[in-house]
Amino acid sequence: MRRRAARAAGLLGAVALLGVILLLSIAVGAKSLPLTDVWSGLLDRDATEYAVVHRMRLPRTLLGLLAGTALGVAGAVMQALTRNPLADPGLLGINAGASAAVATAAAFLGVTAIGGYVWFALLGAAVVTALVYAVGGGRGATPARLALAGAALNATLYSYVSAVMLLDAASLDRLRFWTVGSLASADAATVTRVAPFILAGLLVALAAARPLNALALGDDTARALGARPALIRAAVIVAVTLLCGAATAACGPIVFVGLLVPHLVRALTGPDLRWLLPYCAVLAPALLLGADVLGRVLGRPGELQVGMVTAVLGGPLFLWLVSRSRVAHP
Repeated sequence: MRRRAARAAGLLGAVALLGVILLLSIAVGAKSLPLTDVWSGLLDRDATEYAVVHRMRLPRTLLGLLAGTALGVAGAVMQALTRNPLADPGLLGINAGASAAVATAAAFLGVTAIGGYVWFALLGAAVVTALVYAVGGGRGATPARLALAGAALNATLYSYVSAVMLLDAASLDRLRFWTVGSLASADAATVTRVAPFILAGLLVALAAARPLNALALGDDTARALGARPALIRAAVIVAVTLLCGAATAACGPIVFVGLLVPHLVRALTGPDLRWLLPYCAVLAPALLLGADVLGRVLGRPGELQVGMVTAVLGGPLFLWLVSRSRVAHP
């Protein structure tokens, strides 16, 4: 009971931290707004800050919240399913599959709207998820084989995306910020398009938490506990496809969020996914939005795209965790 109370208190603290970062995301930009102006911009249509808050800052913040939650939860369930501490939507090529599909749609099919991007991104993510799992050995997949299969597909698909953009100037103009991972082009339409897919993926992932705990004990033990391993694996693949496809379609490929956050959280909660997933759903968007705010501050009067900031911060931080032996096996 004491441990459960400590976990609940920690989760409340994480929610409070996320709330602070949400306010910072709305208040900080090319022009910083005091909290009183943020409040009036949220509620008062006649306030001068209303347009800035509702057309730019609020959609960007909501998109960062959705995308961060999607990437954090996807990384956690992938690590649990594959029993691979390196499983991540970026490292295993899933984001690259979504990116390749979006680049194909933009260059060859004339798709320019987020509503079209989402469907192609979901298809690309689904194909690569299934392909990595099959090439890695299916049920007998090992962490090393999955990592190698993901790395090979990742390199191949990103080379394809680069070639498409270099050969098509129009695609380069449309996708140059998207390919590094960005929240800058967020608007209300983008949020409404991707929200149903991300929410559906989250519901599937949360429903699979308890069966995944059983699956960690092995297929035979999971069956003895009433779980169905094949159904669990299929549900996780559906959840990862929805989460990664929608997040990548909206923001582009963003790395290290899905890899780093589950490791940090596992040090607090242990491997129990019933606690791990809610923590990831709160702390992953806090990390993503914090990186976005940092990019706006460091890049003034312009800004650094959030994908660049997470890559620069995530690599050294993950190496630090490894060097201190804090990377726990899922």
